[in-house]
Amino acid sequence: MGRVLAIANQKGGVGKTTTSVNLGAGLALAGHSTLMIDLDPQASATSGLGIHPQEVGASVYHALIGERSVDDIIRPTQVDNLWVMPASRDLIGAEIELVPLPRREYRLQQAIAALRHRFEFVIIDCPPSLGLLTVNALSAADAVLIPLQCEYYALEGLSALLDTIGFIRQGLNPSLGIEGLLLTMFDTRNSLAHQVLNEVRQHFPDQVFKAVIPRNVRLSECPSYGVPAMVYDASSRGAKAYAALTEELVQNAVRR
Repeated sequence: MGRVLAIANQKGGVGKTTTSVNLGAGLALAGHSTLMIDLDPQASATSGLGIHPQEVGASVYHALIGERSVDDIIRPTQVDNLWVMPASRDLIGAEIELVPLPRREYRLQQAIAALRHRFEFVIIDCPPSLGLLTVNALSAADAVLIPLQCEYYALEGLSALLDTIGFIRQGLNPSLGIEGLLLTMFDTRNSLAHQVLNEVRQHFPDQVFKAVIPRNVRLSECPSYGVPAMVYDASSRGAKAYAALTEELVQNAVRR
């Protein structure tokens, strides 16, 4: 059965979508069948995989409200072994439309239940909020991967996310785990970045990935070309960092 990972942080601009797209690509290029679910109304992961959100017909929105089956929605990408369930602008109203629906926190879990047997990994790119869409992702996931930017306010808001994860465990998904904290946008020349890195590892000694994602021009460029960094420039520091993250995550999965 495939492993479902939610990439979540309610703080925007921490590299969440970059991590979702490149981790998904890294797993696929390593030979693992992988599904990327774009649950963010901004649809950045969708466009980052070469699909224009305005050209999407059926999207994850239609799966959430029960209008279409997942087989009508899943699309292949330019990366072998990587498929995507795209987002569209319809997701903007989903938070409100889901409220009156039965088992509203489990709509995504129900939609993708059959897919767990078809994919080795399912990566969910969550919106930068702790609303009903993120609750759906956490209710469907086996674990959460939390990107943290290497800046002064890195830990700000993390407690709110951890509280939400605790709430999900108590009432909706008791087996939800934390896959790990991923430090992103690391600038080796910045002493504050080193200070934040050390502080996070001190507070969460067993939950921080060894892989650290650097600030990298190639990571910033590749979304405009609609391809992950590993396809755009596999030799770049950013691509190599995500390859290291991929290897670490797979090794952790094997140890389980």
